[in-house]
Amino acid sequence: MTGCQVMAKPASSRCNLDCRYCFYIDKPQQPIMDDATLETFIQQHIAAQPGPEVQFAWQGGEPTLCGLDFFRRVAALQHRYGGRKRITNAFQTNGILLNDAWCRFFREEGWLVGISLDGPAALHDAYRVSRSGNPTHHKVLTAIEKLRAHQVSFNLLTVVNRQNSRQPERLYRYLRALGTPYLQFLPLQEHDNPESVSDAQWGAFLSTVFDVWVREDIGRVYVQLFDSTLGVWCGYPSQMCSLAVTCGHAFALEANGDLFQCDHYVWPQYRLGNIHQTPLAELNHSEAAIAFGLRKQTDLSAECQACPMRHLCNGDCPKHRVDGKSVLCAGYQAFFRHSAPHMRVMRDLIRHHRSPVELMALLQQSHRAR
Repeated sequence: MTGCQVMAKPASSRCNLDCRYCFYIDKPQQPIMDDATLETFIQQHIAAQPGPEVQFAWQGGEPTLCGLDFFRRVAALQHRYGGRKRITNAFQTNGILLNDAWCRFFREEGWLVGISLDGPAALHDAYRVSRSGNPTHHKVLTAIEKLRAHQVSFNLLTVVNRQNSRQPERLYRYLRALGTPYLQFLPLQEHDNPESVSDAQWGAFLSTVFDVWVREDIGRVYVQLFDSTLGVWCGYPSQMCSLAVTCGHAFALEANGDLFQCDHYVWPQYRLGNIHQTPLAELNHSEAAIAFGLRKQTDLSAECQACPMRHLCNGDCPKHRVDGKSVLCAGYQAFFRHSAPHMRVMRDLIRHHRSPVELMALLQQSHRAR
């Protein structure tokens, strides 16, 4: 039995921001998830996982719009149906509505919180504004201060766009100083959005940030893409669905119980069914779900099939492809080439049961010897 991941969207596409790059902007809104759908989802999601751990992911839109009492019911239902399984929760938010009560809840229940932040005020507020057009950066910083005060584990998710991609070192050092060692960089790549990052900008951004990280922060800051790439060098599968061999079985659940193949494919043709009519475990093993995941391999261009770097990116997310090839291909290739010498050293250190942190000292010695 193969488990699945589900990104639950209990507030549907509802949001209290008006981001310039939001891909939910033309999605129809639904009412907030009702109690019957919530209970059905939690019971079915736990039952659909074969292992001892069950991971829940809550996203949006903006999930805080459901209210704190909604998520107190989530925790109560998880305790009711969890049995002996270990339940974990990840909660992605823009942070605008977080207060002491929310943070106490996250701390008491042990939830991991993801905060969306696109950099210092000028970079963040260029894209992420309130419905009334006001800047939001200061509110996000207030939320981060409260999370830190309540000792809530959190990470930062940054959408890399046309503007902040031009200031990679400034952006990285700013995020690094905000109190969490866990960073994720997500490229904005919407084919009709002029704010999208180009392949050249993406490659230069990653390479520049990597140069700072590899000299100063190995073992101290965890950048998802860097850790995942090192894992592939060490023989493990990618931690990121966008760079994995196949995709699929990472569904999006709408507020009414409709299940879609992926959060990037919440369109009628990718609807698998509704959990009120068909159990999640059955939808997970359906022919449609399996075929969707396998298409990531079969739809690759001939150029990608023959590429020596294919094992590192596997053609990227299908959402980014045109004619079977990712529009970010050149950027990924530039980063993989740039990082390869250091990745190779870290891999060899690990193989000899040594820490990759030692690479920083080796680089310092090399610099002094020049």
